[in-house]
Amino acid sequence: QVQLVESGGGLVQAGGSLRVSCAATGLTFIRYDMNWFRQAPEKEREFVAAVTGSGGITTYADSVKGRFTISRDNAENTVWLQMNSLKPEDTAVYYCKASRSVGTKLYDYWGQGTQVTVSS
Repeated sequence: QVQLVESGGGLVQAGGSLRVSCAATGLTFIRYDMNWFRQAPEKEREFVAAVTGSGGITTYADSVKGRFTISRDNAENTVWLQMNSLKPEDTAVYYCKASRSVGTKLYDYWGQGTQVTVSS
């Protein structure tokens, strides 16, 4: 059974930093691209960042580029999102997603989310 458990969310002032983590169990971690999404109240879930299985390629939404850094440790089955220079508009529930495609099959697993609140 695949489980993704996020942690590290909290309340931080604007301009501050926070690091959220996602620990994965029940899957061959290195075979999965790992992603961070977020969902603010009354808004759709949006992509934040992604890292390939090997960790060699990272991708970011324009809104977080230069402020957020995604990283992973395949030995620890963990992915992190380091968030710097936080803004009130970064307030959201942050979710991690593991994704893998095998032929035409897609395998996506989501965590339960962790709340990040940035005060102005």
